[in-house]
Amino acid sequence: MMILFFADMDNTLIYSYKRDIGSDKIGVEFYPEKNQMISYMTKTSWKLLQKVAHKLLFIPTTTRTIEQYQRINLGFVPLYALVCNGGILLENGQENMRWYADSRELAAPAKKEIERASVLLKQDEYRSFPLKNIRDLVLFTKSNNPIKTVEQLHKSLDLSMVDVICNQAKVYVIPKKIDKGTACRRLKEKLYADCTIAAGDSVFDISMLAAADIALAPKRLCDAYDVKANGICDEEQQFFSEYILKFVLDYRTNFARI
Repeated sequence: MMILFFADMDNTLIYSYKRDIGSDKIGVEFYPEKNQMISYMTKTSWKLLQKVAHKLLFIPTTTRTIEQYQRINLGFVPLYALVCNGGILLENGQENMRWYADSRELAAPAKKEIERASVLLKQDEYRSFPLKNIRDLVLFTKSNNPIKTVEQLHKSLDLSMVDVICNQAKVYVIPKKIDKGTACRRLKEKLYADCTIAAGDSVFDISMLAAADIALAPKRLCDAYDVKANGICDEEQQFFSEYILKFVLDYRTNFARI
């Protein structure tokens, strides 16, 4: 019986140096340009993840680019990883070009809307960061007034073709079918998996949680977006990372007894 565990990275398994997670932690992302460690895991999470990786197929699933993802050192290289919001599949750290070609096909119907969004964002007076088109899969920038920027995009774009997502100052425009939920279904089919577990903490993860057989989410996400989850973590009581890894290990142990 094959179980896939799809897990978001930032604020799900790893935490920015800007967040205080105490001194009992392990650095997992070094940023050469700043010459500093910028992401950490709690020691408990790190130890639990090593166990999880030996018991089922753990698949990091992130909106990060390949380069951003590959800065992360989890103590091992996952057999599979989904990056660029699921548009790119890494196998043993190497890009699967067939997967990328299929992603480009999925994104193709939204090409005109992505081009329109690019023009709008280049002209946006609030834009505070260079506009990035990541492999024709994700359009990204930052805004000094993200509410206004998103407002304009919503008015001007066909939202049946693209998603406009705001995460603090960051603004993304992404083809509808380049989402984590679609990627999870694609990989489940590719690997003939029997069961999927997904864990995530942000709006990017909602489609993935909906696509999974077992969904794990923090209470704040469930409350804000009416997300339905099998496991809901109160982050005031424990770290989300530790909650999900313990849940997955317990689930795998109980599953093996059936």
